[in-house]
Amino acid sequence: MNGTLSYQTAVNVPASEAWLIYGTLQLAYICVPELFESIKPLKGNGEAGTIIQITTIPGICLSSPRELDFVTKYVRSLFYMYEDKLAMVDNKTMMKQVEAHKGGYLSLGFNMFGVRFEVIKKNETSCITKVTIIYDLKEGYIANTVHVSIEPFIALVKYSNNYLVNNHKK
Repeated sequence: MNGTLSYQTAVNVPASEAWLIYGTLQLAYICVPELFESIKPLKGNGEAGTIIQITTIPGICLSSPRELDFVTKYVRSLFYMYEDKLAMVDNKTMMKQVEAHKGGYLSLGFNMFGVRFEVIKKNETSCITKVTIIYDLKEGYIANTVHVSIEPFIALVKYSNNYLVNNHKK
């Protein structure tokens, strides 16, 4: 089963400035310690093929906002530490795709779980930041679509956009 979810919003900074955050590992680093405990590159430095280890803050679950039941506790344990791979970084189109590499969504029966970030130029002083979740789930695991949520990525985009506006080079 394939699926996608998207969110986009305008931000009042030039696209080139936003891409300096979204197109690099800086996107992850500015979210430590607010959204993540740590982000550690295991291979590479931000180009396609880079593998990063993500450790979430204990008690925060990036996939399941439901109350603590057995399933939620299990899912939280899967998302405490996992690895993602930068599958694509395109500086020309200002698009980056991060895919699950080890643990996390792959442990829940997903063949592929990716997050695409795009920066779209509106004019010289503003742009649109867009995040899209793309996933493919193995047959027999359809119930695990309940763990797919755009909400954590909306929070990431909002946090990143606030950072951009507050640190804008005027």
